[in-house]
Amino acid sequence: MLRVLIVCLGNICRSPIGEELIRQHAKRSNLNILVDSAGTKGWHAGKAPDIRSQEVVQNHGFDISRQKSRAIKSNDFNAYEYILCMDEQNMRDLSNYDQGSAKISLFVKEQNVPDPYYGSEDGFEHVYNMLDRAAQLWIQKWLEK
Repeated sequence: MLRVLIVCLGNICRSPIGEELIRQHAKRSNLNILVDSAGTKGWHAGKAPDIRSQEVVQNHGFDISRQKSRAIKSNDFNAYEYILCMDEQNMRDLSNYDQGSAKISLFVKEQNVPDPYYGSEDGFEHVYNMLDRAAQLWIQKWLEK
């Protein structure tokens, strides 16, 4: 089973969306996967995703309301094969840990996913679309292995 962790800053906007998109695309492709998400900061630990993230995902037919925010832990670097970060700052934040055996990469190849937290609701749809395309590419890559 492939193990993937999706990471953003607070684990309430971008990474919950990315987690669900990886899960859904893997399911459609019959890829056996364990996917979770975390934040580089634990500000929102135990809280559900931002309501705007929930709404944009719900508009596309999925539900992330049961996800709970958490901070990344040291053992995540050996528990997950891939850690996909939303931006370069997330990757820098992870450099403070012993990175174990995890392969760490940007979720969207060579591109930062903007944090929609302080923006308009349009920003959440933009992030969803970016992550949807990238999730499909990750699934395709993992299927080719």
